[in-house]
Amino acid sequence: TVNCLDQHVEKSPNRVALIWERDEPGTAVHVTYRELLDLTCRLANTLKKYGIQKGDRVAIYMSVSPLSVAAMLACARIGAVHTVVFAGFSAESLAGRIMDSECKAVITYNQGVRGGRIIELKTTVDEAVKNCPSIKHVFVAQRTDNKVQMGDHDIPLEEEMAKAPSVCTPESMDSEDMLFMLYTSGSTGKPKGIVHTQAGYLLYAAVTHKYVFDYQQGDVFGCVADIGWITGHSYVVYGPLCNGATSVLFESTPVYPDPGRYWEVVQRLKINQFYGAPTAIRLLLNYGEEWVKKYDRSSLKTLGSVGEPINNEAWQWFYQVVGEGRCTLVDTWWQTETGGICIAPRPSEEKAEIVPAMAMRPFFGIVPVLMDENGKVIEGNDVSGALCISQPWPGMARTIYGDHQRFVDAYFTTYPGYYFTGDGAYRNKKGYYQITGRMDDVINISGHRLGTAEIEDAMADHPEVPETAVIGYPHKIKGEGAFAFIVLKEQTAHVDRVKEELKTIVASKIAKYAVPDHILVVKRLPKTRSGKIMRRLLRKVVTEQSNMGDVTTLDDPSVVKEILDAYQKYKER
Repeated sequence: TVNCLDQHVEKSPNRVALIWERDEPGTAVHVTYRELLDLTCRLANTLKKYGIQKGDRVAIYMSVSPLSVAAMLACARIGAVHTVVFAGFSAESLAGRIMDSECKAVITYNQGVRGGRIIELKTTVDEAVKNCPSIKHVFVAQRTDNKVQMGDHDIPLEEEMAKAPSVCTPESMDSEDMLFMLYTSGSTGKPKGIVHTQAGYLLYAAVTHKYVFDYQQGDVFGCVADIGWITGHSYVVYGPLCNGATSVLFESTPVYPDPGRYWEVVQRLKINQFYGAPTAIRLLLNYGEEWVKKYDRSSLKTLGSVGEPINNEAWQWFYQVVGEGRCTLVDTWWQTETGGICIAPRPSEEKAEIVPAMAMRPFFGIVPVLMDENGKVIEGNDVSGALCISQPWPGMARTIYGDHQRFVDAYFTTYPGYYFTGDGAYRNKKGYYQITGRMDDVINISGHRLGTAEIEDAMADHPEVPETAVIGYPHKIKGEGAFAFIVLKEQTAHVDRVKEELKTIVASKIAKYAVPDHILVVKRLPKTRSGKIMRRLLRKVVTEQSNMGDVTTLDDPSVVKEILDAYQKYKER
């Protein structure tokens, strides 16, 4: 926090640190570096008063706001480890993360506001902490004027902060002490707590923020990501604040109150760099150009894309329509695990070419390699393979909390001596990189990374559904959607009821965005003789490829025709 706050308060205390674009249109709140330091210290002293110490874990379940940023920085200031949980996650998801990391406290709002709707945050926290004995206190801030139930361990945050001293001496931390953990999906059902440490992470976030986006002092940096994701950590909070930037906090949605919201905000706040997700661009593109052209976007210098590979149509629209063909567009590839951007078109030589829909150039110190099936490095250009990184970099994750073996297994054993990203990539004739998508059972729904096993585990709780297989399929707006194949116990007449129940289960166990778009009932799933479900075949059915490839390892190859027939009937209906 000294790098993010104190150093700037000394030099220019009245510089604006955060511009909070609240959900209510046109109600931006400006927070200076001095005000943010004051907020952070009061919050830090409140945490200390209630027994939070260096090394303790604190869950933050809040919507994007100056207070949620202060909560992150307050933890950092006293040496506590924050784990931000996206405020769209269900009580069960929140409880799972609290229990895995053994959090001592939760910081939340009475309610959240998004797209004109109220989100019951405190109610969700109450439900979650019922099963979490490690929680000693729940700090509750007020986002709306509505009263919520307050229990014995609930503490009204703003009241306590008003009484707290505004000076808090920062804890002295080692460069490799934990700064935060953030849960992300893997190919197995249980989300993993990715650990980032102090010095390397902050350095990498700050340097990538400065050079990838060509951030200049005085620019207004607009990253519209939620703080619940790594993008919000690195490019809303830590990177920009370390660089003394003015960072926009966007609480709303791209279509509230209308599809012009992003561009109205760009005009009103005079945003210079705009960093968003392809899924939002694909959504807005459907509404036409008039919503963009209505607003003055002349302040924009750099556009950025994050969260999933951007398709050509969305890239062209973003570049030509939003950026008027004059802004640099950086398609950035990185992961929760990498801490910051690893491959992007900039930095580069002045005016170097940018190929649409390609991440292109590795950042300083990033040495990518492509590997073949046999674990050999693929040399030369115009080749595809598994994307690995061959030497360490400052921002890389250090472990999975409480399970270092899983960390080693997931990232360093597939290709010994290399970090395996889980993504496939193509290196073109000129040596530039293009990400082709995940190589494991992980899908990307609207930029949310989700293991298909998580959805399967949730659906397996239904008493009438003994078996499920979930795959990703191409979706026009979301990038990928989930398609579920299910086997029912008896040939029940209530298929539609079961489908609705399954959707409810997935929403309550994970989150609404995880609910499958399609659920198809089949007699059985395609399995190998060892009992492994052959998801590759299901993918081919859904993407309507006629060549099923090698089916000799299947226990009973006739299952393929069964599933194809069921799919055709489902489609016709």
